[in-house]
Amino acid sequence: MIGVARTSAAITIVNALSSGVGSAVGIDLHVEARVEVREVRSEKDAVSRFTPEPPSALVRETLRRAIAQYFPTHAVAADLHLTSEIPVARGLKSSSAVTTAVLFAVARAAGHPPTSLEVARLAAAIGRDTGVSATGALDDAIASLEVGRFVTDNQHDEILRHDVPEVGLGVALYVPSEQHAPAPNYLASMDRERSAGETAARAALGGDWPLAMQLNTELVERAIGYSYEGVRDRLRAHGAIASGVSGLGPTLAAVARFDDLEHVAGAFADDGTQRMTVGFTRLGVREGADS
Repeated sequence: MIGVARTSAAITIVNALSSGVGSAVGIDLHVEARVEVREVRSEKDAVSRFTPEPPSALVRETLRRAIAQYFPTHAVAADLHLTSEIPVARGLKSSSAVTTAVLFAVARAAGHPPTSLEVARLAAAIGRDTGVSATGALDDAIASLEVGRFVTDNQHDEILRHDVPEVGLGVALYVPSEQHAPAPNYLASMDRERSAGETAARAALGGDWPLAMQLNTELVERAIGYSYEGVRDRLRAHGAIASGVSGLGPTLAAVARFDDLEHVAGAFADDGTQRMTVGFTRLGVREGADS
């Protein structure tokens, strides 16, 4: 029994740590999970194999939960192969994308037709249970699976708003090599920004995503200590419609029209830091690179 799923990275519009309401949109960097599930004689034979080795605690727990969810009455083992284009722990939602890809791949191997929201909610629960995410990041999980900008209530795992980015827009990314700490480490500093977070969430709920992104990055920069204001001013002067810290950083994302995208990317510091330009996702979760 084989299942394959390809999911997406995302950038932040509003970080949910401060208010419980988050907003994210998928971009064209991908994770692919391929899983082969085989029945075994007993639970003691249910030893799964991972590529690459060793798997993270999140990957191991996600596969365990996926098997429990989609093969509840069988003793099975699985061979899981993961490939990813997403830089890890840089604010581009790699954890959510990996989790949803593994869950969807196992569900497909079982012949189970899950909805994206079902998978996103399970991914959010796993994120909370493993300590990878303080809120569960439903916004990141659903954005990894479906096209568009999502605003979510991460305390109740509900979608509050969904719309689709205008055709012709893309994203320039500035991706420093430093990795951020797990989200729970920032709970206290982000909680002090609750009022600002609620203001950003209201802007996102009202559809003013450029303002939401600006307000969010201002509070994240204060809470975590990034100093991107001068860069954001240059990005705006070069044609960026909006820009801001994605997730907990250190990635800085700028949204612009495709015609302006390379010019906007040129506003980032020329310091050897990885830079890239990508589109917003226009296809939801797929069965593989060629689907």
